[in-house]
Amino acid sequence: MSSRAAILGRVSAALAGADRVPPPRQEYGAPAAVPDVVGLFVERVEDYRAVVEQVAPQELAAAVARALGGTDRVVVPPGLEGAWLSALDGAEVLVDDGDLSPDDLDRCGAVVTAAAVGIATTGTIVLDHRPDQGRRALSLVPDLHVCVVRESQLVGDVPESVTLLRAAVDAGRPSTWISGPSATSDIELERVEGVHGPRTLHVLLVRDGDGLQSPA
Repeated sequence: MSSRAAILGRVSAALAGADRVPPPRQEYGAPAAVPDVVGLFVERVEDYRAVVEQVAPQELAAAVARALGGTDRVVVPPGLEGAWLSALDGAEVLVDDGDLSPDDLDRCGAVVTAAAVGIATTGTIVLDHRPDQGRRALSLVPDLHVCVVRESQLVGDVPESVTLLRAAVDAGRPSTWISGPSATSDIELERVEGVHGPRTLHVLLVRDGDGLQSPA
């Protein structure tokens, strides 16, 4: 059989089934069929060389203090839950109401924020910049970003996250999508971290349960 005949034969076979009813399309934003959303999220975030620590709600303050690792100066958004910082010892905490300059932020070794959504299939964390997440500069200037994500905020895929972020978009708020610490590479594929954002991302994944306030 010639190549032409083989190609035409495959085309005919494909057209023969064209009248069959296609399977129903999944609605955009419907929950993805991910068997273990938490496990996949942890795996994918770690693939980006970020640190992931799973903690119980009552352990969160201690986990935040450990993640900061003795940082002298920490900046936080104005709506961050104060109890999350209750275990800090000696660190200066600056609350950013939008009046801190880039130099002020650069003198802070770390930032602590909440999050809006965590995406399992991509290992991405999305901030929609509510008061517990602050303005975009907070998550871009300090060298260490400690980000608190609740298990209940995890979704399977990007379309599902987009659906949840619709209210923030309608309100005119920006969103910041974070997949690991800031990194780039040159033509020789030498990886360099911290070029245009935090050098270290430490994710505290809080198990569902009482004791962790949900954002308004």
